[in-house]
Amino acid sequence: MLSHTSKYAIRALIYLELYSNKEKKVGIKEISQKLDIPSPFLGKILQTLVKHNFLNSVKGPNGGFYLNRPAIDLTLMEVIEVIDGTDSFEECVIRNEACDHNNPCSMHSKMAPLWKEMRSVFVTETIADLVSEFKEDRDRIRI
Repeated sequence: MLSHTSKYAIRALIYLELYSNKEKKVGIKEISQKLDIPSPFLGKILQTLVKHNFLNSVKGPNGGFYLNRPAIDLTLMEVIEVIDGTDSFEECVIRNEACDHNNPCSMHSKMAPLWKEMRSVFVTETIADLVSEFKEDRDRIRI
């Protein structure tokens, strides 16, 4: 459902919430190594998140990234919208073009409720929610 890019962005935000702040920034090399994300790809993702004010970036020897907004205010849907857009919640699984209630494909009536439910989850879940789950059971959730 989610692209690797969105997954990487969400994982990076979780990592930054756990290990960075204004005083302790985290560099791209550390994030890349800890999360096993290719550094050039991660760099593009992080710059997109900076551009959309999810993160701050500081250059220099003590530079790195940290969250620009509280994790409780960062919904997963906001991240997905910035990284991939929301088309994946409405894409037809059969046709190359969009389908809807007026022009449905054979799967539309089955998929529409699922898309709606998934959208609802991503709109309500925040980075803070995922971080708290991670802190509660580090063995179960691996970023």
